[in-house]
Amino acid sequence: MQTFFWFLLVLHVVVALSIIGLVLLQHGKGADMGAAFGGGASGSLFGATGSANFLSRSTAALATVFFVTSLALAYIATAKPRTGTGGVMESAPATSEVPAPAGTTPAPAPAGAARSDKPAGESDSKAREVPK
Repeated sequence: MQTFFWFLLVLHVVVALSIIGLVLLQHGKGADMGAAFGGGASGSLFGATGSANFLSRSTAALATVFFVTSLALAYIATAKPRTGTGGVMESAPATSEVPAPAGTTPAPAPAGAARSDKPAGESDSKAREVPK
């Protein structure tokens, strides 16, 4: 599967560069605009231009290959098998507490602060009440 991915990726890049080259080689419709308004051929400027030539047909074929390889690469990138059935956090490495550097002591609590066993976000509801 890995070699197929690399084959598709290389093919995709080669096709993209080929499309760029073919588009740059083609003769644009706007190049005839100056001659069309003065030469009496203005009816063909906005009308049908006839059958497509080799460059435009090969550009269309390469564009089709480009879209197919784009879809295939997108499918391969998103269809990788999952190793676990759980979420992202199950594959995360376990963390351990970092010990304090040697020779340091924990900072003392500020004066007047009462020690609480509750986490920092929780507090007693009575402490938040404002007297009326």
